[in-house]
Amino acid sequence: MSDPARVRLLCLDVDGVLTDGGIRIDDQGHETKRFHVHDGAGLAIWRSLGLEIAVITGRQGLALRHRLEELGIRIVIAGARDKVDAFQSIARTLALRADETAMIGDDLPDLPLLRVCGYPVAVPDAVEEVRAVARYVTRRPGGHGAVRDAIEHLLKASGRWPEVLRRYE
Repeated sequence: MSDPARVRLLCLDVDGVLTDGGIRIDDQGHETKRFHVHDGAGLAIWRSLGLEIAVITGRQGLALRHRLEELGIRIVIAGARDKVDAFQSIARTLALRADETAMIGDDLPDLPLLRVCGYPVAVPDAVEEVRAVARYVTRRPGGHGAVRDAIEHLLKASGRWPEVLRRYE
């Protein structure tokens, strides 16, 4: 496990992390998702500091694509059958070691990746096994600012949070 101050790549699951885990399907069969504005702001802050974000999810959907495009997140692996393989490919491409990465997860499919990343993070409503491997458990649940909470935690650990706050003075 690495020092959270070393994290340069933040990997995210979607359902249960960026969303509350609910799947909404309208009368036409279209899936919709609800995203929290604080998570979007946190992701924008992370990116503005020159840090990387990757979304690795087993599901696919246009709602997610639209939100990630809006946020400028370019590394997206949707429909991932093996999250560890996807993660290792991303890390190689970015020339990062595992100890320079963090992952936020909530359910059993996230466990293998949480075990190989440098700094595993869980949401408080994650399954017990995920919380057990996490170095940090966010105060806010998935879809309700958990990603922002994790980002603040990582930036405070690296001493970069005052740099963020100065932008708002």
